[in-house]
Amino acid sequence: MPDKFQTAVLDKSHEKPVLVDFWAPWCGPCRVLGPTIEKLARESGGAWRLVKINTDAHPALSQRFEIRGIPAVKLFVDGEVEAEFTGALPEPEIRRWLSAHLPS
Repeated sequence: MPDKFQTAVLDKSHEKPVLVDFWAPWCGPCRVLGPTIEKLARESGGAWRLVKINTDAHPALSQRFEIRGIPAVKLFVDGEVEAEFTGALPEPEIRRWLSAHLPS
């Protein structure tokens, strides 16, 4: 996954923003947030890309990005973390967060 992460997230974020959802199957709040973020990604019409990373399957990536709690969402732009939040926010709050942090 580290090579895939480089390509799918860091490299792609130079073309369009990439939203990374760090989650795990056993995490209740992750199961609440996941469908909401997936819906918003579909609605974006390709304005940004969604990548989901299972923290249990990829502990090195979780360490690299200092994931302390999940769900953890990080927005990558030009290879860097532009913005982030932790926890299952309600959809209106996520919409506000996206519009505040996505390049216009």
